[in-house]
Amino acid sequence: MNKWLKAVILTYLSLLFFGSFIAVGVLFTGALEERLPFVADIKIFLYYFFAGAIGGSLRHLYMFCSHYMKNELTDYRKWIIYIFYPIFATGTSVVAVTLIQSGILLIEFVEFDDTPFAQISLAFFVGFGFNRFVRKLNEVSKNMFQTVNGENNNSETNQPIEKEKS
Repeated sequence: MNKWLKAVILTYLSLLFFGSFIAVGVLFTGALEERLPFVADIKIFLYYFFAGAIGGSLRHLYMFCSHYMKNELTDYRKWIIYIFYPIFATGTSVVAVTLIQSGILLIEFVEFDDTPFAQISLAFFVGFGFNRFVRKLNEVSKNMFQTVNGENNNSETNQPIEKEKS
């Protein structure tokens, strides 16, 4: 991997990490709501979004630095992980909290003076463990949508889906 690509990835992950903290601060102060009134309607989801961004970028900053120190950044295909996984983690964090609040995933949040600290913390953990959460979500969806005979069928061909290799 070229030095310029390493620098771009490190800059991107750092900006995403620190920028998400700044965005949470701006949300908390309410400064954004004065200029963009619709933000008040989606504010809680933005907290989840940025918590996922903090978790995802922190994990990938750690991975990037660990691989850099071990001189393991030689495969060009792996740069995609550092660019896209933190982005995927943001949306997945919002979806995770929404699934739990809807009752589909059985975790109960305790309300604490109308502050969603537990939900925001969960969004951070989902962002940090994005790939693990997606694997678990895949297992849940397989169990949830099993057919009568216990097999998952491909909806297009009505043939059993082959088991994924882990």
